[in-house]
Amino acid sequence: MPLKVLVADKMEQQGLDELAKIADEVQFDATLKGDTLKSRLADFDPDVLIVRSTKVPADIQAAGAGLKLIVRAGSGYDTIDTAAAAARGIRVCNCPGMNAVAVAELVMGLIISLDRKIADNVIDLRAGRWRKKLYSKAGRGLKGRTLGVIGAGRIGAAVARRALAFEMSVVWYDVVPEADLGGLADTPNVARAELDDLLPQADFITLHVPGGEGTHHLIDARRLALMKPEAVLINTSRAGVVDEAALIEAIEAGKLRGAGLDVYADEPPADAESIDSPVCGVAGIYGTHHIGASTEQAQLAVAAEAVRIVAHFKQTGEALHCVNMPAAG
Repeated sequence: MPLKVLVADKMEQQGLDELAKIADEVQFDATLKGDTLKSRLADFDPDVLIVRSTKVPADIQAAGAGLKLIVRAGSGYDTIDTAAAAARGIRVCNCPGMNAVAVAELVMGLIISLDRKIADNVIDLRAGRWRKKLYSKAGRGLKGRTLGVIGAGRIGAAVARRALAFEMSVVWYDVVPEADLGGLADTPNVARAELDDLLPQADFITLHVPGGEGTHHLIDARRLALMKPEAVLINTSRAGVVDEAALIEAIEAGKLRGAGLDVYADEPPADAESIDSPVCGVAGIYGTHHIGASTEQAQLAVAAEAVRIVAHFKQTGEALHCVNMPAAG
């Protein structure tokens, strides 16, 4: 069937080149959002819309009269109104697991950085300060420590494998009864636990759950109080999973050693040059700029998967990884 594709977000050139071989017409504009995206959808009337972080609410979807498929070039899809899409007969697909290794690598980087205060070391060194005595006492070490993994999908499993390589123990939780942490459930030094039982055990806790109503403030003041005072919390999933105000309060009160964040409640757009968030001034918080999936390897893998979804849809009418409707066209 003839196919028109609109890519309204960043995509690797390799992916765009492959799309051009599949589709009859491809338009690419990474700046489209809001009203400009509405206008382009109305004018171009694509069959397929591909986005990364661009929001696609109901009113934007309605602008594309012939829109049949929305592809989220990543795993999370809370920026897309999936219910509205289903009501219009638009299938929404994601690219699960393509960025799992990239996120897992960042998680381990944040864990090691927080334990050894690497960022503070660098700041002092660049300022010409030598504080060997202070930083020699900073690290507790990872070997023999317990990592709590909340969310046993591809990313959670990838983090668990890396933690085991550091000779850590892993305790994990997932809402899905049949989850097996990527086949690691029966591995030595790996144990499943309920969430409130996991938190007091873990020296490091990493979150890998989707955003949305079911996980909003999953980690709140009550659950923060269950954690060890020397524990470290890592969130590379969605900002709303953690109550930021409660997190800041816990760290500043000495009830939690620290946190590593890649997502924020007041996160600005990707093209912004500043961020206004209360976490910025907290010494115990190490933050990265929402870069969990941002490695060359991950982006090429995501682009390739997005292309595969589009190619399969054109050939069969089926929507791979459909998250809101039956996959068949």
